[in-house]
Amino acid sequence: MLSTYLKAKLHMGSVTQAELWYDGSCAIDADLLQLSGMQEFEQIDIYNITNGERLTTYVIVAEAGSGIISMNGAAARKFQVGDRIIIASYGQFSEQEAAEHKPKLVYLNQDNTVERSANTIAVQLAG
Repeated sequence: MLSTYLKAKLHMGSVTQAELWYDGSCAIDADLLQLSGMQEFEQIDIYNITNGERLTTYVIVAEAGSGIISMNGAAARKFQVGDRIIIASYGQFSEQEAAEHKPKLVYLNQDNTVERSANTIAVQLAG
């Protein structure tokens, strides 16, 4: 049996553009894609920290080094420039593959530069 696990995440990015009439759904800086392992046309989920919206779409490539995260087409109706977001991709893994899998987690600054990267998340402590 295959189970679905987090494959990659761009955490706390900022929307830089919202283009209602642009072909494609979420354009992401090619350098960020390479670092995260996400690929053109890959399905992604996007979680809007600013307003709570969530949607499923796909990746298109934006200019390398630009810092672009652009919400295009219908997605432009749910996200505004400046919104903080999480972009996640998932993969299906066998039990054996899952035991060895480590997701690529990329933490971004407000200007979409890389703060740090990791492959684990700390255990959440009781508050």
